[in-house]
Amino acid sequence: MKLDSDDGFSLIETVIAMGVLGTALLSLAAVFALGLNHMAGSSASLLAREKAREAVESVHTARDTRVITWAQIANTDRGGVFLVGAQPLRTPGPDGLVNTADDGNIEEMLGVGPDNVLGTNDDVRTPLAGFTRQIEIRDLFDPLGALNANLRELRVTIGFDVAGSRRTYVLTTYISSIS
Repeated sequence: MKLDSDDGFSLIETVIAMGVLGTALLSLAAVFALGLNHMAGSSASLLAREKAREAVESVHTARDTRVITWAQIANTDRGGVFLVGAQPLRTPGPDGLVNTADDGNIEEMLGVGPDNVLGTNDDVRTPLAGFTRQIEIRDLFDPLGALNANLRELRVTIGFDVAGSRRTYVLTTYISSIS
């Protein structure tokens, strides 16, 4: 097959190649946008995870130190001390537990101020007003349907806003009546 010097790409081939290249570039831009969105929420996600772990730990500590009884480790609609539904992220009250009736003010995130030293008067306090915490305590049943009186499911859900969308972090664990 002999090629003439004026042979080259046709207009159709060029348009198809530009379409493939454009699709690839748009896909790459979407991946970068998704990555930036996840990166923007990484600090809030880390904070949500730690607040959920802190809530679980406070329940276990209250059980171990006998601050509350086994019967009180339940939601208020079942005779316990933990409020039902998502609550603002508040500091623990005198009982040391979060999501109970005696909770304090909205929690704050403490950051370094202009002197770059944490713990001084110029520290930056950011209220965690966009965060919510829900503690659900559920009874467990054996395969035959009998109530397990010594074990409960403890689920903590932290809700938070990132880049205009609502995200949640859920931590599920179990708590026994025996410490």
